[in-house]
Amino acid sequence: MKIRAEQLQGHLKKPLLPVYVISGDEPLLAQECADALRIAARAQGFTERELFHFEGSPHTFDWNPVINESNSMSLFSDKKILEVRIPNSKPGDKGSKALAEICANPNPDNLLLVILSKLEKGAQNSKWMKTLEAAGAHIQVWPVDANQMPRWIGQRLKAANINANQEAVQILADRVEGNLLAAVQEIEKLKLLAPEGTLDGTTMSSVVTDSSRYNVFEFVDKILLGDAQSAARSLRGLENEGTEAIPLLWAITRELRILVKASELVASGEKADWALKKSGVWDKRMPLFRGALKRLRPAHLRMLLRQAGAIDRGIKGMRRNADVWDELATLVLSFAGSQTLQPSNIKVLLQN
Repeated sequence: MKIRAEQLQGHLKKPLLPVYVISGDEPLLAQECADALRIAARAQGFTERELFHFEGSPHTFDWNPVINESNSMSLFSDKKILEVRIPNSKPGDKGSKALAEICANPNPDNLLLVILSKLEKGAQNSKWMKTLEAAGAHIQVWPVDANQMPRWIGQRLKAANINANQEAVQILADRVEGNLLAAVQEIEKLKLLAPEGTLDGTTMSSVVTDSSRYNVFEFVDKILLGDAQSAARSLRGLENEGTEAIPLLWAITRELRILVKASELVASGEKADWALKKSGVWDKRMPLFRGALKRLRPAHLRMLLRQAGAIDRGIKGMRRNADVWDELATLVLSFAGSQTLQPSNIKVLLQN
C-alpha cells in the first residue's frame, strides 16, 4: 500500500505493518517520516535497531547480514528495527532477491524500514518495489513547490500553536524561498518570539529579518557564490552558536543534488537556465546556481556529493575517528571553489 506523508501520523496509531519504505529527495521530510516511524515502533516494542547502509555499486553489497538478522528470532531480547538505507535507490539483483525473501517470510520480531532517495519511474514499477509495497507501506515524500509553500508553512505554524494571518504566512514563504529546513528553523524561532502566539505581517517581517549573525541560508548562499572565506567563517560561527552538523549537511547536500542533476541535463544538451529550473531552482536563486554550475565541473560535483555522504556516515557514528566539523569545512571550501583544495585531496576522506 501507499501512504501520503501527511497520513503517516494517523496510520502510526494502529498496529504497525512488517515493512515500510520511505522514498524522496526532500531530506527534511524524509527524516521526519523516519523519526515518526521509529518513535511509533519503539512504543510498540521495537526497541533495538540495526542499521545497514548500502552505497556505491549494487554488485558490491553484501545482503547476508540483513537476511541473517531478519531470520533471527528474539526469544528474550526486544524486538528490532532493521533499517536499510540505499541512497541511490538501486538494490541490484542480490538486493531485490533479499528484499523479496524477507517480505515472503516476515519475522514478527523485526520491522523492516527501507530508506531510499527519489525513485525513477522504472524503480517505482519494479518487481522489488511492488513486493515491498505488497508486504507493507510505501511513504513517498514529494518536494513542496512554490504554490504549496504557503499552505505547508501555515500547517506548520498551526501545529506550533502560532496563529498567523495570510500576509504573515506569505512573508515567511518568500523569506525561505523553498528551503524547508530554513522554514522549520524560522518557525522554531517564532515559537519563542511570537507575542501570545499571534502574528500579523508587520510582526512577521520584523521577526524573520532579525536573524542571527550566522544563519543557514546565508551560509549556503555564500558557498554558491564561491565566497570560500566568508562561508568558512560562517561555518565556524554556526558551530560556535551550537548549530547541529546534520541540518547544515542537509542544506549543503540539497543544493549539491540540484547542481548534479542540472549538470547532467546540461551535459545532455539542455540550456543551463532551463536545466536549473527543471531541477527545482526558484527564479530568485537562479543567479546563485547559475554561477555555481558554471564554476564547478560535473565530476567535482559528484565527488562533493560522495564527500557529503561520507560526512553523513561520520555524523551517524558509522566511521571511526571522524572529525565532522573539519570535514564539513573541507566540503564547504571545496564547494565554494577554494583553489587550495583539489579533488585529489578529498579522496583521503572518501577512502577512510
